[in-house]
Amino acid sequence: MIKNWLTAVIALSFTLTTSAQTLFSYGDTEVDAKDFIAAYNKNNSQSESNRSKAIREYLQLYINSRLKIKEAYARGYDKLPQIRAEVENLRGQIIDNYLSDPDAIERLTKEAFQRSQKDIHVSHLFISTKNAAGELDTVAAKKKLAEVMRRLKKGDSFSTLVKEFSDEPGAAERGGDMGWITVFSLPYEFENVIYSTPKSKYSEPYHSKAGYHVFKNTDERKAFGKIKIAQILLALPPDATESKRKEIKSLADSLFDRLKKGDDFGQLASKFSTDYISAGNGGIVPEIGVGKYDQEFEKVIWSLAKDGDISKPFLTAHGYHIVKRMSRQPVVTDPNDESNLNELKQRVSGDDRWRTARDFIYERVKKKAGFTKKNYNESALWAYSDSVISGRQGGEGGSFSPGTPLFTIGDTTITVMQWIAYAQAFRYRPDRTGLKPWPQLMEEFTKTAMFEYYRDNLEEFNEKFARQMAEFRDGNLFFEIMQTEVWNKAQSDSAGLRALFDRNPSHYDWKPSADVIVFFSADEETAKAAQKEMKENPSAWRKITESMNDKLVSDSARYEWEQIPGLKGQPKDGMLTTYEPGTDPSTSSISFAYVVKVYNSPAPRSFEEAKGLVINDYQNYLEEEWLKKLKEKYPVKVNEKVLAEIAK
Repeated sequence: MIKNWLTAVIALSFTLTTSAQTLFSYGDTEVDAKDFIAAYNKNNSQSESNRSKAIREYLQLYINSRLKIKEAYARGYDKLPQIRAEVENLRGQIIDNYLSDPDAIERLTKEAFQRSQKDIHVSHLFISTKNAAGELDTVAAKKKLAEVMRRLKKGDSFSTLVKEFSDEPGAAERGGDMGWITVFSLPYEFENVIYSTPKSKYSEPYHSKAGYHVFKNTDERKAFGKIKIAQILLALPPDATESKRKEIKSLADSLFDRLKKGDDFGQLASKFSTDYISAGNGGIVPEIGVGKYDQEFEKVIWSLAKDGDISKPFLTAHGYHIVKRMSRQPVVTDPNDESNLNELKQRVSGDDRWRTARDFIYERVKKKAGFTKKNYNESALWAYSDSVISGRQGGEGGSFSPGTPLFTIGDTTITVMQWIAYAQAFRYRPDRTGLKPWPQLMEEFTKTAMFEYYRDNLEEFNEKFARQMAEFRDGNLFFEIMQTEVWNKAQSDSAGLRALFDRNPSHYDWKPSADVIVFFSADEETAKAAQKEMKENPSAWRKITESMNDKLVSDSARYEWEQIPGLKGQPKDGMLTTYEPGTDPSTSSISFAYVVKVYNSPAPRSFEEAKGLVINDYQNYLEEEWLKKLKEKYPVKVNEKVLAEIAK
């Protein structure tokens, strides 16, 4: 509690934009008025009628805290292992909040909402940059693409050109038809192209890592939303004979007949469906959005007109399906629907589009830190990388070694050794369909290196993050040096404590007081029950406490009258005070007291009885003496003119 409070007291904020004015200096350090005002506004809750007095009082606290922190830095406390560990721990906890464009989440969420309002029927023509032998042949691909675009502009049918030119397996049979899609149906790079293409028009060619894509917006409709279904799947084995296919179709037809007669869909799904995941749940499939499944499958499920409708058996590449519509959820059209926006934000954060929210990092690193690529032969580097990763000795790329620099970011040099380590870990495509091209892998590696540099040096790029880290570090230093100079000394200096008490023992005399038993409980019912039992048998207070099963805590001690909870007026022997909420705002405890013996007159305290009070006074004394020395070491000068202005 103390540590958190002290951290808040010394917290700095730099939100004001007033021109720089030095309010005070200590040693060789100057403090701007706006920094002090920001800290005051953050930590002071007094009304404006007391502003002048409050500001002057707070200024002394602020100066004292800065003196102590400066001394902590001077002693090297910021390099103590426990301080560094705590700071690094906090850094790890909060840093991810600062690693994305702060506007990107809102921008991408808004974009996703707008796109969610309509579905698009898409056709696709794909030209691979690899030839039939699997070798890269961009010249042939570009020539093929040029012919496609020439004939599209001439007016040739898109589906005809798909059949003639598309390298996508199965596209010719479908004429390139991809079916309906909506937001999040496809990779973000394709979604962007499609949603930018007007209805009945085709897109400009899009160059992906695999080749060239041309999309056609065949049709548009108001978004269908989501649907919940149950299904019975009778899967066809890959090597199914014709007789086996007929057997499975016959079973599907017989199950459909049973459903028409009223048999329970869930029971039949559990017994017959070969979709074992949904079968275990009565055939229920997780909610489905547009563009997630096979075209034929989606065409049937979206054709079911109302809840409870059951489709006839239909065939897809997976087998025979019978589908029942359970419910349908229309798309949310209110742009201010909080629940929908939160869902979209979660999907945006987990989607590949989120990578665009970090693009700002690369430009920021290049601009602020600097990025310089070294002069090397890329083909030779690819050859050297092949040799090293495959374990071959020598070979091509002999001009490279593990320490050869590839590029610099700021004052950091990235070497071949780091590149090889990255390439070994990330050279395969995520879908394991093969190796990434070396240029693509180098682009990813370069961005990763810039991202790591940004992360490691975030304080230089983000002022808000730097402030938060500085506040936390200073708070820990304040706590550490107070422990050393004040709190620990006051606790351990028995002779000093005794001497302070002996100099003025009457200062610690009891005011009118009483021996009391105080009860604390987390709920009112327990407090009521305990108070009732205490009225009947006060001497059994220990048994009463034990019988409440840890819901009641009790403590016997001597209290001055104003400290007794629930006391109204003057206490009397044998009195029970009224239970009331506890005075500690951080708890919700309810407390009351049983008065055992009243002492109406002041009385001396023994040293042991007064020790807590003596320690507190001794801490104050030690702190005052220490501050005198700090002000001698770091002389404080306050600009009274500036102080008068901000105190108005």
